[in-house]
Amino acid sequence: MAVLDKKIAIVTGAGSGFGEGIATAYINEGAKVIVADINEATARRVADALGNNASAFTVDVSNGEQVRALVAHCVDTFGAPDIVVNNAAITHKNQPMLDVDEAMFDRMFDVNVKSIYHMAQAVVPVMRQRGAGVILNIGSTAGIRPRPGLSWYNASKGAVNVLSKSMAVELGPDNIRVNAICPVMGITGMFELFMGLPDTPENRAKFISSIPLGRFSKPKDVAAAAVFLASDAAAFMTGVELPVDGGRTV
Repeated sequence: MAVLDKKIAIVTGAGSGFGEGIATAYINEGAKVIVADINEATARRVADALGNNASAFTVDVSNGEQVRALVAHCVDTFGAPDIVVNNAAITHKNQPMLDVDEAMFDRMFDVNVKSIYHMAQAVVPVMRQRGAGVILNIGSTAGIRPRPGLSWYNASKGAVNVLSKSMAVELGPDNIRVNAICPVMGITGMFELFMGLPDTPENRAKFISSIPLGRFSKPKDVAAAAVFLASDAAAFMTGVELPVDGGRTV
């Protein structure tokens, strides 16, 4: 039997990158998935490719009303969610901290951190009513071992990492497990922003040199962790800050 058979999941930022990888793996493991993304076209592309057990939904996760509508869509389409993956995120360009303007700072914290507040407000009551649930927050190695030039992004992911632990403690009595997955940088839509340099073999080599296993993360790496942590095999794991990083944080 597939390890997520009959489970219902919401994955944000699922129109590309890690989110698409997670949504695909969940479908392959028997789940039904709401493919949520701010980009309607990419969400529909992924959902269409995944078939009848996937449904696209366009959402700006920084908007509480839209997040509530997302959860309602899940309930109406497939049923109450068993799993929520808070994956949607943005970053500022790698640059000196004082060069990041206030608008960028606010938008990044709204998308990376406040979105989890909105999702918790919308989904925790539903999970409490069911008596169980899994929330996975995609943090980052940036919140464990920060790289220079990404100070405000690092701070947002540090918040995600710590918030995941705090949520785990508070929601444990409700049988809601909360864990953080912390990938090292991967070749996603934000890759060049993370580097702050042109995407050349030489510049890639500089960043790869800081990863002991000698490569960037891939969507399938993050997806494998997301499948495990959402599965019954991880039933006694909560409050975990799991690096998927090839040894970057050692």
